[in-house]
Amino acid sequence: MKKFLLAVGLLSIAGTAMAAGKSCDDVKADIDAKIKAKGVSSYTLEAVDKGSAADGKVVGTCEGGTKEIVYKRG
Repeated sequence: MKKFLLAVGLLSIAGTAMAAGKSCDDVKADIDAKIKAKGVSSYTLEAVDKGSAADGKVVGTCEGGTKEIVYKRG
């Protein structure tokens, strides 16, 4: 019975961690690799609060959808 409760507890913790979403650094690294593969060399990627991307293109989300990754060509 103790093993069963331990397993249920661990699964609930794992589910909470997965629901939190990927970290912004991980998402930015994935997007960065895709952009570099297309031969683009002058750009920036920035993680900002959701809805505050005024002067760039939103190319991804992170932190469970609370932040957006903004691409700016430069």
